[in-house]
Amino acid sequence: MVYTTLHDCILDLEKKGDLIRIKEEVDPHLEMASIHLRIHEAKGKAILFEKIKECSYPAVSNLFGTLDRSKFIFRNHFSDIKKLIDIKNNPASFFKNAKSLSLLKSAYCSLPKKINAPVSRYFKEINIDQLPLIKHWPLDGGAFITLPQVYSEDVERQGIKHSNLGMYRIQLSGNQYELNKEVGLHYQLHRGIGVHQTNANKKNIPLKVSVFVGGPPSHTLAAVMPLPEGMSELNFAGALGGRRFRYTYHEGYCISLDADFVITGEVYPNENKPEGPFGDHLGYYSLTHLFPVMRIHKVFAKKEKAIWPFTVVGRPPQEDTAFGNLIHELSGNALANEIHGLKSLHAVDAAGVHPLLLAVGSERYTPYIAEKKPSEILTIANKILGTGQLSLAKYLFITADEQTTVATQKQLSAHNIEAFLIHCLERLDFSRDIHFYTKTSIDTLDYSGTDLNSGSKVVLAAYGKPIRKLCTAVPAFLKNKKTRLVMPGVIAMQESCFTSYQEAKEEIKKICAQLEEEKREDIALVVLCDDEGFVAQNLNNFLWVTFTRSNPSHDIYGVNAGTDHKHWTCEAPLIIDARKKPHHAPELEKDVFIEKRTDAILSNII
Repeated sequence: MVYTTLHDCILDLEKKGDLIRIKEEVDPHLEMASIHLRIHEAKGKAILFEKIKECSYPAVSNLFGTLDRSKFIFRNHFSDIKKLIDIKNNPASFFKNAKSLSLLKSAYCSLPKKINAPVSRYFKEINIDQLPLIKHWPLDGGAFITLPQVYSEDVERQGIKHSNLGMYRIQLSGNQYELNKEVGLHYQLHRGIGVHQTNANKKNIPLKVSVFVGGPPSHTLAAVMPLPEGMSELNFAGALGGRRFRYTYHEGYCISLDADFVITGEVYPNENKPEGPFGDHLGYYSLTHLFPVMRIHKVFAKKEKAIWPFTVVGRPPQEDTAFGNLIHELSGNALANEIHGLKSLHAVDAAGVHPLLLAVGSERYTPYIAEKKPSEILTIANKILGTGQLSLAKYLFITADEQTTVATQKQLSAHNIEAFLIHCLERLDFSRDIHFYTKTSIDTLDYSGTDLNSGSKVVLAAYGKPIRKLCTAVPAFLKNKKTRLVMPGVIAMQESCFTSYQEAKEEIKKICAQLEEEKREDIALVVLCDDEGFVAQNLNNFLWVTFTRSNPSHDIYGVNAGTDHKHWTCEAPLIIDARKKPHHAPELEKDVFIEKRTDAILSNII
């Protein structure tokens, strides 16, 4: 089915029985987000909020809450888009699909269509305060747009062919923003829009920006899709939706004629204001920092059936997890084509995506040497950490797939997290296989580092025969401490609250001395934490605590640690200090009163 509007999609989902209507009036202050979180956690349906307090527009959320629902929405064009992306990555595959009429139609739909018509035919002018001003978490700095399509053009090469469509959060109210006149744009300068702003700054002119909200679901996905070089987000939106992206220009601004809402404005050189806090995808708040401010030009709402789409971001898994799964399905082997020797890669959602990568590569460099040790996978690791968003990773576990047996192949799946980690921990030689990158960039939203955007990375490369058999119970000599077994070879150990790195070094020195005395090679990893029961409760808790609350260069220790010609070495076990640090951002917690209100609203629905 081709959706010409967001309303079409909602009716289609309702017909399928995959939509909940909330008819009771709801408050955009925390209440809508609470309802969304509750339904999403239950793997529930898409949600249409029909009546929002102090707002005349309805809103929809959880559209992409499950992979099955997303694939249903894009069912008519999904396979063709996978083929188009494959052709872009691997031109030789064109000849396999050259006679496909549906593929040719998708290629035609990818061409944006300019319509010469007055904007007033499609939209009416409104103000920001007439929109659903949704606040998601108690400490959020104000209301945010969480599914925006932010459009900009390069001032040096203007026109839609040189545009960027990205998803960068927009703060609509709060802080120092003058309501109806200013909004905040949270993006980093390495993003597409950041390049456009840099070029505008060089010329000392404002950058014109259009924020599209809503429209066919393919437009929303296009804004977040990491596309092959040379494929425009607008091309992708048209091809996936089966309908050309329709646009016009109004007073110098590009207007998506299919959007439900459009906000236009200008970003002036070096004009920033505090943005945030905001409950973010690592499960913590991103704190208040200076980001570009956009001066509002005009705000438009579609004349008929305008619907405001939103999502709620928080500790994974959330709706953006399903986004990631959908992107993985569509992009297929794109990354393996870009990084030769890479067989699979998993950005672990439970760990906040960027903090932890698991990878399986090839090991073909030294077939004539009897000793199996990491060689090619180290080259692959460098390529991974130098590629796009992957460069934000902190921890990369990588091993090689020898494809010897079916059982081995299953064990080495980067998506079978526990089995993969066990495989690596059995083989890691801590005197050789740990490689640090210090004083480098990490995710802006990750506060485990030493400063904003600043932290470290570590590669743990495992290859060869197992060198240890992992313990399956907490050893007796550790039972006088608060310890729990997380998985074979991994122990969570509760220690007193972290106060300083200097004190931590002294504390861990004593722990290392006890571990060295026992010489227990079967313990591969000890995670120091604030609550060993929580960490050991399930795999997701272990992944979240361990990899979001540690900075490799500052928080990794080991028995008999030292340096050998500037290479850091240790003996088993490795120790990661994953206690909360004083500089960490607070974790997300729900409002108890709002949760009771949500109970009442949902009591007759779920």
